[in-house]
Amino acid sequence: MEILLQQILNGLVLGSVYALIALGYTMVYGILQLINFTHGEVLMVGAMVCMTVVAALHAAFPSLPGPLLLVAAAIIAIPVCMALSAAIERIAYRPLRNAPRLAPLITAIGLSIVLQTLAMLIWGPNPMVFPDLLPTDPIQIGGAFLAPKQLLILVTAAVLMAGLITMVQFSRLGRAMRAVSENPKMAMLMGVNADRVIALTFMIGAALAAVAGLLVAMNYNIVQFTMGFIPGLKAFTAAVLGGIGNIPGAVLGGLLLGVIESLGAGYIGDLTGGFLGSHYQDIFAFAVLIVVLIFRPSGLLGERVADRA
Repeated sequence: MEILLQQILNGLVLGSVYALIALGYTMVYGILQLINFTHGEVLMVGAMVCMTVVAALHAAFPSLPGPLLLVAAAIIAIPVCMALSAAIERIAYRPLRNAPRLAPLITAIGLSIVLQTLAMLIWGPNPMVFPDLLPTDPIQIGGAFLAPKQLLILVTAAVLMAGLITMVQFSRLGRAMRAVSENPKMAMLMGVNADRVIALTFMIGAALAAVAGLLVAMNYNIVQFTMGFIPGLKAFTAAVLGGIGNIPGAVLGGLLLGVIESLGAGYIGDLTGGFLGSHYQDIFAFAVLIVVLIFRPSGLLGERVADRA
């Protein structure tokens, strides 16, 4: 029972990160019907900026406490990622808004490769170690243990996801986002600036990706220029699992995917008689994607985005 609880906690930590990233995918898709495959690279840039800020501040002020370094890194990484995402939307996606859907998809993949290459040129090709900035003494919960950084990941992700859902449901910007999602032409006739709403949607998703990049760097203690690719694909899987275009669905899909992956990694060795090990955990995300696309392509919570004329 203790092992099961430990795997579930690990899965919730992992799933919280997937859910944060998946929110960026699902918001953009809900408004533009576009899969923004550069989102994983925005996460990577956020993590790299955080690494740079932490290293610079630690070198200049060695006595600064770790939590303050993390806050400073997030404060700088978030606007950097928001500006990057706004530029991507304005330069790469907006001119293709009325093009066939294949054009922005190819553009997104190409931009992803470009961003990886630029990151490699700026920060180098070798992985960098992200330092432990929080206490390492584990916290016992029942028979399982949770590191302070894992607890921080859970709390941060929960607060951000709850804040986003509240904003979309009750704020003026949230109403404008939902209006543009339902019918952009009618929303513009009612005085909504659709271009501004779309740009802000990209920027909000980028802010969440920047925080997710910091959380991934904290959790694995390593950053590199390809680090956004796999989390991005898994977050896309989570968005499809929950119902892409559906914000609560992205949260549910991320948490479920994290738990499935953690349980699979913990028990795959026993289930296969030792033939497969825990390092095969990535297969579960893509197995889930295949099953969902075959049997329920609209996702667990369905798609709330209206068909466009």
